[in-house]
Amino acid sequence: MMMLASCASPGAPADGGAATVVEVVDGDTIVARFGDRSDTVRLIGIDTPETVHPDRPVECLGPEATAFVTEVIPPGTSIRVYRDVVARDHFDRLLGYVYRASDGVFVNDEIVRHGYATPMSIAPNETFSAVFVTSAIDARRADRGVWAACGGGR
Repeated sequence: MMMLASCASPGAPADGGAATVVEVVDGDTIVARFGDRSDTVRLIGIDTPETVHPDRPVECLGPEATAFVTEVIPPGTSIRVYRDVVARDHFDRLLGYVYRASDGVFVNDEIVRHGYATPMSIAPNETFSAVFVTSAIDARRADRGVWAACGGGR
């Protein structure tokens, strides 16, 4: 597994921080427990249809994306969270690449591969952007997820 660059951020886990899923908020955001504290984790490099945004309606396939992530990493699942260059976003959410601890499934990419997310690259956190683009192209060609249900994306 690739080790990623990190920057010091108060309260952020070390790269490969072991955690347990507490809650799936939506298709690209979870709450995870790191030892004795919980933190909101925004999955880096992907964007799923909105379901909980205060100023936007529920988007096409949003509930299904959330349900898919809940199937992949239900509450209680052990995960590992890796950071990229920037550790937190402007909402103070931890930015992370999430892997299921039991088998190493790369959750961020799994969501894209199944068509429930599109790539969203924000510099400098771009370590896996090419991987996500390739997975999105494959999902689109196979007419999976948002590509089939939402008229060619969101």
